[in-house]
Amino acid sequence: MQAPNPIAFSIFGFDVRWYGILIGLGFILAIIISCRRAHTVGLREDHVLDFAIFLIPFSIIGARLYYVIFSWDYYAGDIRKILDIRSGGLAIHGGLIFGLITAYLVCRHHKIRLRDMTDLVFPQVALAQSIGRWGNFFNSEAHGGPTDLPWGIIVDGVKVHPTFLYESIWCLGLFVFLLYVSRRRRFGGQISLLYGMLYSFERFLVEALRTDSLMIGPFKQAQVLSACVFLICLVLYAVLSRRSKEKDTVSDAAGGAQDRDMEDNI
Repeated sequence: MQAPNPIAFSIFGFDVRWYGILIGLGFILAIIISCRRAHTVGLREDHVLDFAIFLIPFSIIGARLYYVIFSWDYYAGDIRKILDIRSGGLAIHGGLIFGLITAYLVCRHHKIRLRDMTDLVFPQVALAQSIGRWGNFFNSEAHGGPTDLPWGIIVDGVKVHPTFLYESIWCLGLFVFLLYVSRRRRFGGQISLLYGMLYSFERFLVEALRTDSLMIGPFKQAQVLSACVFLICLVLYAVLSRRSKEKDTVSDAAGGAQDRDMEDNI
């Protein structure tokens, strides 16, 4: 399969790219679904909207800044290249970092728990990623090395791994899975930590196939960060899960004692 034209249409000589359209669509759907699900974690729609107002610009700035920092040899001294995000060059990890900082500040302002906000939005973040990854297809970027697999795509005359597709499918499945688990959330932060583990697991594996990875010395930056995030989330999940079980045990014991007292008084 050959990548189509990256330009969707033009208005007065200004090219509108599929990359931006798909990222925008991902943001819009994530916000709409988050607003409709806000009550499931005890939040209001205005909490989500306040978060979204700041999230959109800051996450894009973070994603671009992160990409530029780790590609400084290419961007150094050329402000036009740095600002030209329409041609691609956004790192999801940078967007997530700036997004978390934004969430912390908004939650602190509204005096609500950060873990409730992140548990609410992370399933939709996975959905937005699933949609946004197709922008890489239109830009013929974020692909893997040569392959003979039938679902390979043609880039510069070579059939390569469509790593954007692998991540898109995984993130769509992650969205569905996290929504399912959200119905039975046992402790605050559970959904956020599951997202951190499962996305990092996938990104570590898929990144091994990519040919355009950002690097930290001889190591692929995304793999290093994914491994660290996976381990941190795994430890936190184990600790919070154990505390939740201990709390439930204490509550059950207290409830049983009250029932016995009532029976004794009858």
